[in-house]
Amino acid sequence: MKKIIAMLLVLVMSVTGLVGCGSSNKSGSEAGSTSTSSDSDWAYIQGKGKLTVGITLFAPMNYYNEKNELVGFDTEMAQAVAKKLGIDVEFSEINWDSKEVELNSKNIDCLWNGMCITEERKQNMSVSDPYLYNTQAMVMKKSREKEIMKSVKGLTVTAEQGSTGEGKIDGSIADDDTVKVSAKDYFKDANYVASDSMAKALMEVKSGTADVALVDSVCALGMVGEGTDYEDLVINMDNNFGQQEYGIAFRKGSDVTEKVNQAIKELYEDGTVDTIAKKYDLQDMLIK
Repeated sequence: MKKIIAMLLVLVMSVTGLVGCGSSNKSGSEAGSTSTSSDSDWAYIQGKGKLTVGITLFAPMNYYNEKNELVGFDTEMAQAVAKKLGIDVEFSEINWDSKEVELNSKNIDCLWNGMCITEERKQNMSVSDPYLYNTQAMVMKKSREKEIMKSVKGLTVTAEQGSTGEGKIDGSIADDDTVKVSAKDYFKDANYVASDSMAKALMEVKSGTADVALVDSVCALGMVGEGTDYEDLVINMDNNFGQQEYGIAFRKGSDVTEKVNQAIKELYEDGTVDTIAKKYDLQDMLIK
């Protein structure tokens, strides 16, 4: 079922002509990441010998498996890129709403955690080439799907604080020409409550403290359904709230962005990216 939904998602994206959160397909360095400092971010990272990656926990991007090992598509991609660049990688859990503060204060060196590219983020950070397609999905209890899809008036909707879902609901992320239904209009009569993470947004729905979670489709497909902790929940993408593309964010003007872009290009060429994507059932959403 998840694969069918993923295939349909990619088909819709190809038909509507993806522009991903208002982004172009230019690399982050081409999209306005002019350096304001003569200092080399790469020299700084080389000097400490490691790339510190800011993450939140959600499958299939960054999460702990049954052996308590940090795994996921973004986790393995960051590890592969760091190895190619000859440095170590360290993962640091952050509050997503504070991501830019964490980045600029050098508590972390990049955000590699299913981050949707937006114009605001491209203005404030240096963003990599897009690497994965995404959209926003409504998640709710199976038993209430018909009722909720009929009307969300007076219901409680939740999304991760600082996420694209929240930005779509409050209108801080503008609708583009891939949007068929405006999330701001759709949820205007609902009660919005922020969650600390997308995983916690799903927990709120499962526990009944929220009626609907608006989360990344990549997250929903990885965490909801048969064989998961959320078998009683259902993914609904009938409303096209617009398509997005995932990118990796670095400090504004960072010279690490192009090094990572080139490393990922080489990992595509040697088959590493496809191998990792297949492991997490994301091969149909890759941007090649």
